[in-house]
Parts: sequence; structure tokens; C-alpha cells
Amino acid sequence: MSGRNEAIKNKDRKRKQYYFQEEWEELFFFINFKSKCLCLICGSTITMAKKCNIERHFTTQHKKKYEIEYPLNTNLRHIKVNEMKSNLNVRQSVFTKVLNKSKSATIASFKVARILAMKKKPFEDGEMIKKAMIEVSDTLFGDFKNKSNILSAIQEVQLSRNTVTRRIEAMSVDVRNQLKDDFKICEFFSLQCDESTDISNTAQLNTFIRMVFKDSSVKEDILSVIPLKGRTRGSDIYQAVKSYLNEINLPVKEKLVSMTTDGAPAMIGSTNGFISLCKQDPEFPAFFSYHCIIHQQALCGKVINFEHVMSVVLKIVNSIRARPLQHRLFKILTDEVDAQYGSLVLHSEVRWLSKGKVLERFQNLLPHVIQFLKSRNETYEELTEHNWLCDMAFLTDLTLKLNDLNVELQGKGKNIFELIGSVNSFKSKLILWISQFKNKNFSHFTSVEKRAKEFKQKDMTTYSEYLEKIKQNFDNRFLDFQNIEPIASFILNPFNSTDISEVSAQIAGAINKKNINIEMEIINLQSDLVLKARSLEPDFWSYVEKAKYPLLKETYHRMIACFGSTYLCESAFSTLKILKSKYRSRLTDSHLNDCIRMAVSSYIPEYDKLAEDMKCQTSH
Repeated sequence: MSGRNEAIKNKDRKRKQYYFQEEWEELFFFINFKSKCLCLICGSTITMAKKCNIERHFTTQHKKKYEIEYPLNTNLRHIKVNEMKSNLNVRQSVFTKVLNKSKSATIASFKVARILAMKKKPFEDGEMIKKAMIEVSDTLFGDFKNKSNILSAIQEVQLSRNTVTRRIEAMSVDVRNQLKDDFKICEFFSLQCDESTDISNTAQLNTFIRMVFKDSSVKEDILSVIPLKGRTRGSDIYQAVKSYLNEINLPVKEKLVSMTTDGAPAMIGSTNGFISLCKQDPEFPAFFSYHCIIHQQALCGKVINFEHVMSVVLKIVNSIRARPLQHRLFKILTDEVDAQYGSLVLHSEVRWLSKGKVLERFQNLLPHVIQFLKSRNETYEELTEHNWLCDMAFLTDLTLKLNDLNVELQGKGKNIFELIGSVNSFKSKLILWISQFKNKNFSHFTSVEKRAKEFKQKDMTTYSEYLEKIKQNFDNRFLDFQNIEPIASFILNPFNSTDISEVSAQIAGAINKKNINIEMEIINLQSDLVLKARSLEPDFWSYVEKAKYPLLKETYHRMIACFGSTYLCESAFSTLKILKSKYRSRLTDSHLNDCIRMAVSSYIPEYDKLAEDMKCQTSH
């Protein structure tokens, strides 16, 4: 055996690296083409650039003719070689142009398919876009000399229904691969999950991921839309999510920080809820879990019972708005009096801002509503009753303020610090409003202030009791956010004079590290004069070295990786509703997933790579 190894070593020593010599071009009519020796006369190739091989080919195949017609070391030979090289370049450029043209048409079809997905349009609309492009080009470029070339290039773009479908499938895979590359290199990530039913009664579970990287940058994107074919119990959701996480090899054990869900029992049930089952699973780490802050805020607004106001308002609105003739007549009336708003708004319980908008519009159009009802010989005693009108004014102002908070909590890219700050700000406002109402100051409630001046005998201070009730409800909720508020306060202002032992204990519990090490890092950080000089800069934590403050840096990354709401899931459900409508109810779960991913993802497909990985052909 040793003799064989020795022979292999000796063979490796004898191997030589051969290089093409430029003088062979005129000697043997050979050139170096793509690491091979190519004969300019017959197009044959020789892999190994050995002179004996090249000379043998020329001598046996071409020497008689070319030595006589083009003698060596003459100008004729030199010209002939250059001519052959030029002809070869021309032939190669023809093929290259054809390939480039096909590749450009393919990339163009990918880009159009992405636009269709982003605008939530059907696959067959690609052909409509192509026809529109041809018509526009035929008009705009009518006087251009290369008009025929432009139209020909557009004609070659592949935009049939089947092609657009394949393009979206390929881009979805590419985008998902980019996402997988990112969650492998990120420091930490969080998930948000929410479930809804599409038009075909299939339960769809939206899952989004928020990742933080070493440079403290944050990226949010859709993870997947997981169809739930059977039941939607906590165990069913848990099995579906875990199966998908295993499929994509998401590093849950090492990097998961938190999970945010809505308040459904299947999600937050104490025993068999999705979150509870995840926490019982040893493959999941100890993570934070939150009930969506926007959902909690919406529930806080329902604590006061003003059903006697809403029932009357909705009855009148529906009697006018839901009947086409009455709606038309009411619009004519508002147009005649040049009202600020032309019509009333229908109420939808599932829409977060619906109640406030309905009340605001009804309040502004109240005189015109009364006039219209009189023309129909209908009377509602409530519309002239002082107590009812004051109640409606208070409910309108309060609901609008809750709507403002709701809008403030919405949005992509919001970190948990901003959400906690918005809720705390509203709590402080409630304290101010309670105090002002008790002192008969209604300056922040314009409708109440107007009614107070109109009905001076009405005691408006009683409404402070409802504000106190809402404040109590705000205090009782958001406990899961209150638990991490001290950590968030330290992250935002680490040089604030706080109890180091208390803060370090809370941080230690959050990241499961030793308290004593965190205490030392906090003391070192607060004593660092260089960092203290940068404390007011928005990117302060980017200057904190991980090597020097590993635990505090980890805490910061964990906090900014947290979701606070399920806003992305809710907004994706709006996209799902448009994509899978009654006109596209047969859209498969796979294609629905691809379309939603392309519609909401911030990743841009790698068009060149996609085109290179496939056989590019122009449209037929």
C-alpha cells in the first residue's frame, strides 16, 4: 500500500502546468479561447496546451494548404490570422446578443410579475400589461427609427398567465432563501402570529419575524402563511407552527426572544394555548410572550357601556345608509346645504377605528339628520334630549382620542419602546383629563365643551368617573409590558440614576444570566466618560462595544428584537382578503403564500440569478 502512495506522490511531482504561447497564433493558427486551445481554421479544441499536440493537429490537418497560401513570417499570414480572429468574434457576438436579449426579456417578465403580485392583481393581467405596453410604445415611438426594435423587444417579454405564475413561484422561493440566510446570521429574532379565515373558509395563520443583526439594524418580514385545514385549537396551531419552523431550520432554541399574538383563547390559553404549549416544549427557550398591545388598547375602550347612545346612532345610520333611495335623498340634502361631509358612515365592529368615525360623522351631520328624519315623518326623542346629546358628545370625543392612540400604535418597524411610551403617555393624559373634568375644564373635549355651553344646567363633571374607569382598565392591562418597562427605561437612558441592583436583577431574569456580572457592566458603563458624551445620540448603543459589555449589548439586542403588536399580521390579512376574493376563490394555498410574500416582503428578488438559473426563451 505504501508503494502505491509513493507512486501517486511521484506522479503528482511530475505533473506540469502548460500555458498557451501567443506565438502559436501565427505558427499553428491556434488561439486561447475559454482556457482551451481553439483552431481558427476548423474550430477544433485541444484541452492541454502542449506545443506537440497543437503542432501535430496543424501538420496533419492544415499544413499543406496554409503553408503554401500563407507562408510563415509573411504579412499574408499575419492578416489571415487577424481576419479569422475577427470572424470568430463576430460569430460569438451574434450568439451573445441573442442570449442577452432572451435574458433581458426574462428579467423584464420577472419584474412585471413582481409588480402584479405587489398590486395584488391576477396572474392573467400580465397579458393586459403587455398589450398596453405595445399600444403605448406604438404611439410614443412612432417617429423613432428603432421603433420596430422596441416593439419587437416588448413582444418577446413572456407574460402569459402560466409564465407569471411560475415567475411569482420562483421569486417567492428566492425571497424566502434570502430570509433564511438572514435569520441564520442575525443575533436574535421575535415572532408574531395571528389567525383568520379566508373566503373559502380555510383558516390561515400569518407569521412574521423581526430580526436584529450585529450592527443593531432591524429587519421585519413575513415568515409564512400556514393553512390550518382542520380545527384551530391551540394544539393545532402549535403543531403547524412547529412543523414549519423545523422545515425551514429556524434556530428557535438559540435566538428566539419573544412571541406576540392576539388575545384568542387558542393563542393564550393557560394550559392548551399555543403560547403555553411552546413554553412547555424543551426545544423552545424561555421567551417573552405578549398579548398584542393594539388589541389590548381596543378592549380598554369597550369598558364603558354607552349602548343607549350607540343603539340609536346605528339604527338611524342604517335606516339612511343601508337603503339606496334614502341614501341618495340624504346626499341631495347635504349637497344643498353644502355640508362638510356628504354622507354617513356604516359601522363595522371588526374595524378598530369604525366606531369613532361613525360617531364623528353623525355628530357633525346631526342637524341635517334631524331635518331628513322630519321629512320622513320620523322622530327620535333622544335627538332632542339633553342627557343623551351630552352622552353622545362625550362618547364621540373619547372614542376619537382612543382612535388617535390606536393609529399611533400601528405601523411597520415600531419597536417596543415606542409602544410602551405611547400607552404611558395616554395614561398621563387620562390623569390630566380627570382632573380637568372635575374642575369643569373641557378644553380637550370639544364636543363636550360645546354641549356644556349649550346645556349649562347639565353636570358634566360626572364623566370623570368614566375616565377613571378607563384609566383603571389601562392599569390592569399591559402587565406583560409593565414587567419589562424598567429594562426599557434603562436601555433608553442607561446613565439615569437608578437602583443598579434592581435593574441588574430584572435584566438577569430577562436574559437568564448572572446578576453579579450585569452589575459590574452597568457600573463600568455609567463610569465610561466617552460613552457618556454620546448618551444623547440616537445610535448610542452602536458605540457600545460587545467585547466590553457583552451582557448589556445582548439585552439591547433582545429588546429591539421584540414585537409589541400583531399589526403586520393584521395588515397582511387585508392583503389576503384582496388576493383571495370571491373572484379568485380557487387560488391554492401555495400560490396564496407566494402572492402574499411578494406583496408584503421588503426583499428584492435577485433577477439576474433567477434568469441565469433557467433556460431563457423569448415569448412565442
